[in-house]
Amino acid sequence: MSNTIRKLPIGIQDFESIRKDGYLYVDKTEYIYELVYGGKPYFLSRPRRFGKSLFLSTLRAYFEGKKELFDGLKIAELERNNEDAWLEYPVFYIDFNKKNYREDNALETVLDEHVRAWEKIYGDQESDRSLDERFRHVIERAVERTEKNAVVLVDEYDKPLLEGADDEMVEHNKAVFKGFFSTLKSYDRYLKFVFITGVTKFGKVSIFSDLNQLNDISLDYKYSGICGITETELEFCFKPEIDSMADNNQMTKEECLTELKKMYDGYHFHQNGDGVYNPFSLLSAFDKKEFGMYWFSTGTPTFLIEKLKESEFDVKKITEGELYANANVLTDYRYDNPNPVPLFYQTGYLTIRGYDKKYMSYQLDYPNDEVRYGFLNSLAPMFLKDEKSANPLDIRSFGMDIEKGKTDSLRDRFTALFARLPYPNDGKIVEQNFQNVIYIVFMLLGQYAVTEIHSAKGRADCIVETEDYIYIFEFKRDSTADEAIKQIDDMGYAKPYAADKRKLIRIGANFDSKERNLDGWKVVLA
Repeated sequence: MSNTIRKLPIGIQDFESIRKDGYLYVDKTEYIYELVYGGKPYFLSRPRRFGKSLFLSTLRAYFEGKKELFDGLKIAELERNNEDAWLEYPVFYIDFNKKNYREDNALETVLDEHVRAWEKIYGDQESDRSLDERFRHVIERAVERTEKNAVVLVDEYDKPLLEGADDEMVEHNKAVFKGFFSTLKSYDRYLKFVFITGVTKFGKVSIFSDLNQLNDISLDYKYSGICGITETELEFCFKPEIDSMADNNQMTKEECLTELKKMYDGYHFHQNGDGVYNPFSLLSAFDKKEFGMYWFSTGTPTFLIEKLKESEFDVKKITEGELYANANVLTDYRYDNPNPVPLFYQTGYLTIRGYDKKYMSYQLDYPNDEVRYGFLNSLAPMFLKDEKSANPLDIRSFGMDIEKGKTDSLRDRFTALFARLPYPNDGKIVEQNFQNVIYIVFMLLGQYAVTEIHSAKGRADCIVETEDYIYIFEFKRDSTADEAIKQIDDMGYAKPYAADKRKLIRIGANFDSKERNLDGWKVVLA
């Protein structure tokens, strides 16, 4: 194994810095060639920390004619015989990443800073004009002075909408957008290329309703690998890192690749497109040589949990394969939409797992273990009336009890959890919270044991397998623990394990709505 240390661009989003400072770069420039010669105005939605800013920075360097930065990359070969390549265009790059949009007039401040910088380059600043008038005028001046059409690149356009302090501020920012970006429609004759990125595509926002000619490539097959790292790119570009990580974790190369795939792969942006790895998590894992939860540790956006609290979304539908949505739902997020699914998909907490051609609907699922377990951990405080606690659910202790066969301790842990459930007057919500806590516990136990969760009739609520034990759980509500055990026996849930040498443990439990806790727990050893 080589001792050469390669520089991994963790958190570096500037293409020029990556190329000049010797950082490893996964070549995505073939996509630039395809975009530039295939159209003009584009929109791309991808989750946070997925490489959107780096791709936009690469586009910027291309249109600024910085040919030397692309030596040895695919686009240099594609442009080799093109006499019109590597011309320098006036580039208007708008970055919405670096501001807190919960402050009044934050959006106008950011736009003003950008316009002022362009006016210093192209001249003719007049303070009595509105922002949108100044934007139009500086584009005119740039085209006039350079005799080349302008390029507009917008990074994370939706940040001011997702992070607004309240509905009034969000509506205000929408109005600002409407005036400012309407320029891109009326000034088409001045524009060479337009590319806009974001996490979400807000429906009924002028950047899309006014710019109805924008080509949304977010679900296009040929651009499914434009951000993120494909399996082919992983094995071709990161051979030394894979070998080093395998050695550090006392794994074979194949075992290391399997674990990397389970933790960080699984994102699909087209039903037939390549799966991609989360680039931030993958690079972080290679840097630290450990399988950690890197993307999730950067924080679950507050607005996601708030959106889930406002809905009555059944989180079990995700792992039961029952969550479907069509393309319109996935690509059109509305601030007032009670359905959290489009937001979860666009922010990377769900991904495409399958496709129903008849109904033209996408089947959705968690992309990988990092997201699955991180997301469920973030839900626990919401369902357990303990949103100030970082981790109210001690799942490691549950796992240790399961491994050691300590059923009394398991009972006590469930009793303590159910005692923390919130109880509004709506009985349906009570039942949903009760079911969600059971679901979250057993899903998180999947980190330590083989866990199957079921809800359909004819199958136990949950089966957990460890090295020494097989547990069959059945939970009832307003019934008895004896009835739960009877169902396990009558339905033959234990039959598939008759020849297994491990100890079989049947557990029946009952939740009493009036007492608001467990009032029955029965353990039967086979």
